Amino acid sequence: MVRSPALSSTPPLHRTAVLALHYQNDILHPDGKIRVGLSASDPARDRVIAAAAKLIAGARHAALPLIHVRIAFRPDYADLTQNCWIFRKTAELGAVQENTWGASFYEALQPDETREHELVIRHQRTSAFIGTPLEQILMKLGVRHLIVAGVATHSVVEMSVRHAVDLGYEVTVAADACAAADTKIHDASLDSMRLLAEIADVDTALAQLEKHA
Repeated sequence: MVRSPALSSTPPLHRTAVLALHYQNDILHPDGKIRVGLSASDPARDRVIAAAAKLIAGARHAALPLIHVRIAFRPDYADLTQNCWIFRKTAELGAVQENTWGASFYEALQPDETREHELVIRHQRTSAFIGTPLEQILMKLGVRHLIVAGVATHSVVEMSVRHAVDLGYEVTVAADACAAADTKIHDASLDSMRLLAEIADVDTALAQLEKHA
């Protein structure tokens, strides 16, 4: 009797993954070209960074897939479709140019690509799914629930959340790890997303992981 060759072990599937969006110098650092409207002396800025760091540490502690999404363009912006104000303003400011300090991750929120299932994806639109392998990565890992956070709330966070929900994912927004230049816009975006996603703080989002196991 001929035995079939042993099958390779299947990698474990993860119900939940974390998306960390745009934690980059030009967007988050007080010397960045875009920023989120929070000065170095503003306690709110420190709170956002601390919450983002807690989310990243929590994902690592729980061995969750952790996907860092960064936005970056060529120095001449030939790869930037300037069809709306936010992209035209990016080029005008000379922001998030590839291979510059501004496009790099904020020091306290750096990815660790030596970890299994901790990845970095570059994109060039407002949704983290457009033009990236994000959906294929999540599908391969068996992910059905996303914890999403980043800057700015009303841009990459909301657009990625809406895209994820349309693709069938359950979504939790870690609100205290998100920010916008105007707190009213931040709050309005969170209210808008309540129709689609659970809005929680980082502690609650991490504590509820068992619900999605």
